Amino acid sequence: MSVLNLHSVGRGAAPAIKSFSAPICGDRVAKANQGVSLKRYQSQLRRTCNEDFVLKVANCTSRKVAASANATRTVVSMAAGGSKKILMLGGTRFIGVYLARQLVEAGHEVTLLTRGKKPVTFQIPDDSDDSFEQYKSAVKHIACDRTDGEALKQQLSGAGFQVVYDMNGREAKDVEPVLAAVGDIEQYIFCSSAGVYLKSDQMPHREEDPTDPKSRHKGKLDTEKLLTDKGINFTSVRPVYIYGPLNYNPVEEWFFHRIKAGRPIPVPSSGQQVTQLGHVKDLATAFHKMLGNSKAQNQIYNISGARFVTFDGIAKACAKAAGAPEPELIHYNPKDFDFGGKKAFPLRDQHFFASIDKAMADLDWAPEFSLVEGLTDSYQKDFGRGTFRKEADFATDDMVLEKVKSKQPALA
Repeated sequence: MSVLNLHSVGRGAAPAIKSFSAPICGDRVAKANQGVSLKRYQSQLRRTCNEDFVLKVANCTSRKVAASANATRTVVSMAAGGSKKILMLGGTRFIGVYLARQLVEAGHEVTLLTRGKKPVTFQIPDDSDDSFEQYKSAVKHIACDRTDGEALKQQLSGAGFQVVYDMNGREAKDVEPVLAAVGDIEQYIFCSSAGVYLKSDQMPHREEDPTDPKSRHKGKLDTEKLLTDKGINFTSVRPVYIYGPLNYNPVEEWFFHRIKAGRPIPVPSSGQQVTQLGHVKDLATAFHKMLGNSKAQNQIYNISGARFVTFDGIAKACAKAAGAPEPELIHYNPKDFDFGGKKAFPLRDQHFFASIDKAMADLDWAPEFSLVEGLTDSYQKDFGRGTFRKEADFATDDMVLEKVKSKQPALA
């Protein structure tokens, strides 16, 4: 088993790792694959124990994983208990937009609970006119503040919801009023975060790894504990970085702005920090496959893409997705700068990635999108159409470029 040495990341010299094997082999793979076909077990074993993850290549696709996903994706059946009456907290911003459509398409009765401050249904690039009209006519809405316990009880008591999808809960105190109002339910499916894990020298993060009580996502951990303590049948999802059309976090958008402007892309440290991106539609499919799944009872799952990629690799993959030349990458030491509270790079300056083996084994799920395919989907259905969440701001870029330029020797 190869183990990453992570101590040099963020100090200007990340390790020049070419390849490594995920630290899960032998009997642990066998346990994760109980009940899985021999063919799939062999594929899983090859993937987790022997496959080299070439991190400098931006197109980190796995043909076998993609083929498996394409063969099984379609619409998830309702075999586990038939049509469900579902309450979704959120569902109008990013992940829930895609998940709600999948659930409605599969025949479930879906009600979105929001504060009612913006339209609940709107057509997205993935919708045809007919599919949008069908979704719009099927989905229901309750306008209510989830933190208002009395209002929730008036709206939810006796409504007969069987399943809750909580897409926007941040603190345990946000969940308690919902549980008190909704009554007995079959399953509570919660969107947590892989940001809860404690930093480790051994990667990728696995679901059983220690968590960080000082994490800025501590509220997610508290929610998982609350659901456990109350004896609720819950499933918690810990995504890594999410990308795709409608992304409200400037992940790929940050790179696309610079690529469109033809600017160099400043990347902290060596650019060899290893991370992981998961497409929003793959995440939505995983959420769907947890519904009524007995294997998902009281379980936590990491969900993301099938492969890992470096910061430099993401920049190159974004350029390829946008049909642009490979960008110029400028590496810098973040400790040399005071950015005045501005965020100079959209990703945390460290190795950050997780194993998705457990979800693949339990949920009969695999990511459909390779990195470049997913970024192309995002570009063509969002940024490439002139839509984005934040205007370009190159102030921190200019600080980096000016300092780097001043250090270059003058030509004789």
